[in-house]
Amino acid sequence: MQRRRGEKLRLWLTFPRSDGKVHAYERMDSLQRQDLRRPKIHGATRVSTQNLAPYQTPTLAYLQRLLWIRRATSMSHINEVWPNLYLGDAYAARDKSKLCQLGVTHIVNVAAGRFHVDTGTKFYRGMPVDYYGIEADDNPFFDLSIYFLPAARYIRTALSNQGRVFVHCAMGVSRSATLVLAYLMICENMTLVEAIQTVQTHRDICPNSGFLRQLQVLDSRLGRDMGRL
Repeated sequence: MQRRRGEKLRLWLTFPRSDGKVHAYERMDSLQRQDLRRPKIHGATRVSTQNLAPYQTPTLAYLQRLLWIRRATSMSHINEVWPNLYLGDAYAARDKSKLCQLGVTHIVNVAAGRFHVDTGTKFYRGMPVDYYGIEADDNPFFDLSIYFLPAARYIRTALSNQGRVFVHCAMGVSRSATLVLAYLMICENMTLVEAIQTVQTHRDICPNSGFLRQLQVLDSRLGRDMGRL
């Protein structure tokens, strides 16, 4: 019976919807099969788990404690958290001179929209930047996971072409931080804990509990695909 349920779920995940759209779960399934074995851009190193105990995704309480204890020594409106990958807030997003000074070529606004950080392509007109807007709410019930793969692909493409990417939301600690963590996990072969530790070295972040749970799911699925579990 358990095997039959698993087969039904697998078929549902891979069967196209009648309206031509893609299931969010199908996107994650496609992510596992196609996008996790790509070469890393910067060749980030990680601790080998070959001779260690099987990897387990940390609990929500552990992640929240990690975010609270491991804090950056300083924080500004924009911080480089990975080579050529910047994380910041709305103030930095509107500081065109600073963005030009840093040589930013790509901007990911995870708080796009009229009632959020309303910048967009018109705002950056005349600047040599490519803009990617995501209308996300900093709400534990908002499904940000459907943007994990497309955002990771966008960032990876920009970095692999010697670009500099600035990812931001309103405060630069929750929505945008979540997508940066997802990128490091998907494209740089990091566990969720490793990604948090990497970013927290340069900038304090605090994804809401719902986003952390979505990252837990990603961490678990990446672990199974890469043999960490």
